[in-house]
Amino acid sequence: MAMDDDASFLGTGWSFPPRFDPVTRDAATVSAEADIRESLFILLSTTPGERLMRPTYGCDLRSMVFEQIDTNAETRIRNLVEQAVLFFEPRITLDAVTLDTAELADGLLKISLDYTVRSTNSRYNLVFPLYMQEGNAVRSLL
Repeated sequence: MAMDDDASFLGTGWSFPPRFDPVTRDAATVSAEADIRESLFILLSTTPGERLMRPTYGCDLRSMVFEQIDTNAETRIRNLVEQAVLFFEPRITLDAVTLDTAELADGLLKISLDYTVRSTNSRYNLVFPLYMQEGNAVRSLL
């Protein structure tokens, strides 16, 4: 896979969720800004302690699933996200974390991250869905 020389320093990783080419049996990979985006999804989806060799890796958003979403809970969620990105995603600077509670009655809290890729000074955003109730009607946003 040929990679653009300007963005090669941003890295290449497996796609999320992992996929394999049925013919070549190679793992699908993503590079540059797409790798950062998928790394953020993995980071926010991982609970600390899930990875044996990196027990502190992750963002403990699952602890907030059954909490009443008030100002204190919103502040805690923002802090969880900010700390996780600060410690585990050095390729970006987090500009803002905002919460969209418009669909909270349906069990969905949207966490929006506005960030800048440090090496290219390019700005991006990502919306991470945090489902606040059982997953019987959950749909993937990836």
